[in-house]
Amino acid sequence: MPVYKSDCFVNILLTGGMGYIGSHVAVVLLQAGHRVVLYDNLSNSDAGVLVRIEQITGKMPIFIQADIRAAETLADALKQHAVEAVMHFAGLKAVGESAQKPIEYYANNVEGTISLLEAMCKAEIRTLVFSGSAAVYGEPQYLPLDEMHPLSATNPYGRTKLHIEEMLRDLSASNPLWCIVCLRYFNPVGAHESGLIGENPVGIPNNLMPYIARVVAGELKELSVFGNDYPTPDGTGVRDYIHVMDLAEGHAASLPWLAEHPGCYAINLGTGQGYSVLEMVAAFASASGHAVPFQIVPRRTGDVAACYANPGKAGRELGWRARRGLFDMCASTWKFQRCIGLESCTSRAISP
Repeated sequence: MPVYKSDCFVNILLTGGMGYIGSHVAVVLLQAGHRVVLYDNLSNSDAGVLVRIEQITGKMPIFIQADIRAAETLADALKQHAVEAVMHFAGLKAVGESAQKPIEYYANNVEGTISLLEAMCKAEIRTLVFSGSAAVYGEPQYLPLDEMHPLSATNPYGRTKLHIEEMLRDLSASNPLWCIVCLRYFNPVGAHESGLIGENPVGIPNNLMPYIARVVAGELKELSVFGNDYPTPDGTGVRDYIHVMDLAEGHAASLPWLAEHPGCYAINLGTGQGYSVLEMVAAFASASGHAVPFQIVPRRTGDVAACYANPGKAGRELGWRARRGLFDMCASTWKFQRCIGLESCTSRAISP
């Protein structure tokens, strides 16, 4: 695995750092020699992640349990730990749920980001890596999606991400000291190669891969495939799935670049390859050795037919590209799913 070192920033705070993406980024940063502070309210994660991060890296990150909307607590954390840069992962992220609970999404995502920015201003920290989303592209006008594609949103989740990007651009325009990059994710999947950390949402998963994993593990009856009448090769939605460790390495690669680029930028993190839901089902069955029961159900509000990246800018600017393939994504997810089902998973990795 590449080691991304940066002499520009040593102390980095990760909001939502105990979550799926934040925990994997923490591993990469710790292995690169950074000191990491994880700030999380544990609403969709568990404290055991801290121990597992230490097992992987040999280092225990600092953990602060608090809500991102607690601006004073956040400002104190930034000051106490001499934080120099922030990576912002905290927020709600399910498309379907956002259509049912829009107020919660605006409160958590938009208000939470305002709280973070207020705390950063108070602490005079001006470097931010924002956990963005391809949802800001809305209904694709062309594919693959590059950063110049017009911005819009088809669901409340996407609109929160779009509002935040607009805020960040306004903030950067108001003060030339700000260095901000919005990393627009496509669809993060997979787990750390150890099997010790991965995507383990509280309750019923909203994302495809952990749902498939729980179906195969026997915890859920079957997968619901939302629509098979899209204008795609097999009628199911097509997405750009990116391994979470590739995503984490993209974050680490952004730090030295950001130190030399004041302003506000957007960069896609994806593979440039689209896979349908049924292709993902077949790939997981192959990697796990188990069939994936599924049923076709009506389309979900806010979904688009196909969405995949043009990741060229990340290669040109960050020197980064996705290196792991679909089999790695599925096999690592299944390894993690087996691991969390065993009492010994916090002390050793389990072979697939």
